[in-house]
Amino acid sequence: MYMRASDAFTWYMERDPALRSTVVVIDWLDRAPDWDVLVDRVDRISRLMPSLRQRVVESPFRLTVPRWTYDPDFDLSWHLSRITAPRPRTRDAVLGLARRSAMAAFDPARPLWEVTLVEGIKGGEAALIIKLHHSLSDGVGAMRMLAIVADLQREPADLGEMPPVPPPAETPDLLAVITGTAGSMAGQAVSLAWRGASAAIPAWIRYTRNPVGYLRSAVDMARSVYRTAAPNSSTLSPLMRERATTRQLAMIEVSLDALKKSAKTVDGTVNDAYLAAIAGGLRRYHERHGTAVDSLRALMPINLRAGQDANWGNRITLQRLTVPVGEADPAARMRVLHRVAKAAREEPSLSVTDTIAGALNMLPVGYVGGILKHVDFVASNVPGAPIPVYLAGSKITGMFAFGPTVGASVNITLMSYDGSCDIGINIDAAAVPDPDVLIDCFREGFAEITALGD
Repeated sequence: MYMRASDAFTWYMERDPALRSTVVVIDWLDRAPDWDVLVDRVDRISRLMPSLRQRVVESPFRLTVPRWTYDPDFDLSWHLSRITAPRPRTRDAVLGLARRSAMAAFDPARPLWEVTLVEGIKGGEAALIIKLHHSLSDGVGAMRMLAIVADLQREPADLGEMPPVPPPAETPDLLAVITGTAGSMAGQAVSLAWRGASAAIPAWIRYTRNPVGYLRSAVDMARSVYRTAAPNSSTLSPLMRERATTRQLAMIEVSLDALKKSAKTVDGTVNDAYLAAIAGGLRRYHERHGTAVDSLRALMPINLRAGQDANWGNRITLQRLTVPVGEADPAARMRVLHRVAKAAREEPSLSVTDTIAGALNMLPVGYVGGILKHVDFVASNVPGAPIPVYLAGSKITGMFAFGPTVGASVNITLMSYDGSCDIGINIDAAAVPDPDVLIDCFREGFAEITALGD
């Protein structure tokens, strides 16, 4: 099975280590889970989601997108392991393990995921460190996977007979790969030609009926595509400019109800309050360094699922937007960000993001770096379980996702869970050499926003 062009885009970016699309999640547990049940659950989901047992195989000369093929040497014990928390056995020690995981590259000869159970944390806690490549799944897909293996009570439910192991795929020789590549390319060309032909007549009819409106729509689409794919010459931040491969991770917890109350004061959404808090924190960080900033460039993941799409793969696109951070009034900032985020979700180019990704895949990674390395920050909002859930006899007490920076100075990912906003922050240490100062500024930004609801 061939990758979608958007997933291939995240894969090809790996040629530049600063653009890696590695996602790390920490699930905090109130106690150590039943190991045998955990193994059973992970094995089960690996059989239900094919890509968890597949590795990536690139076509010769990048004639087409890479394909997923079953790993003939798949070994669950390599992907799922258990360790004792390093001293001093605190949450910070576990965060250090997650940091190392976020910085390490995947073995391309194996499926692109790892799960590590960390036991022996002070207070009897445990943690799961989950590492996966973004081409496997996005946040919404990950929540759907969790729904299969988690329970609503502490006692693990009987999930029935174990699904069968997917049949091993034959390893094609070079001639078969080239033939399959040619067939795939021909199929794509035929599909593209058919879509073009089928769209030509309706487009001609629309043009003859309303030539001005049709041309205006075409111009709007062209401008939208340019906003999506055009390179940037520099960051908007005069401060967070450097990029490297060293990361620092941090966590912030905020009441979901508090964010909702704050958003209601301006008839906004939780996402508006979230973005306003981030913007306020980044403004404070620049002010701490004696620098003023009016706007910053952001990447915002947008979910492309429609209707009853229950796919648990990757179905997001990254939309660039300019975020006004200079507004000191938090309520006014929320109102402005509501309009900015709404405009990003209504970009005409969203309907053709896979086509744009296919075009970018043909370009050097340096061009892609020109698009992404001049983004100031990434902000993502993932809706999680509204009630507590259990895994292998352990209660999940927190879920923190650390999304990839993909060239930006920092990624801030909110995952709502059981009335809490669990916020994972992944910082490029070259862009932000004083991460503790940035985290303090983010905390002040959230306090300022939640105070509106009081």
